[in-house]
Amino acid sequence: MHEVIMLKFGQTMEEGAVCKWLKQEGDWVSAGDAVVEVETDKSTVEICSEVSGVLKRILVPEGKTAPVLTLLGYVGEANEELSPEVSG
Repeated sequence: MHEVIMLKFGQTMEEGAVCKWLKQEGDWVSAGDAVVEVETDKSTVEICSEVSGVLKRILVPEGKTAPVLTLLGYVGEANEELSPEVSG
């Protein structure tokens, strides 16, 4: 299971706001596809998936702010199950 993480887009960035999920749970994602738009204090940027698979879970909804390195969601194989600690 691959983690989609709130990346740090500048030396002073401490958090970002999830503006829009470009993919929804259950959608196919190709490696390099933009998955989520994040607003920083200076700009709006896209976070891309590093792997191909299905967006299995969105953990931070649109409109919420999260610190840098926060887990935003998971991309995994179509038949891959989420572990019990994240499936709820």
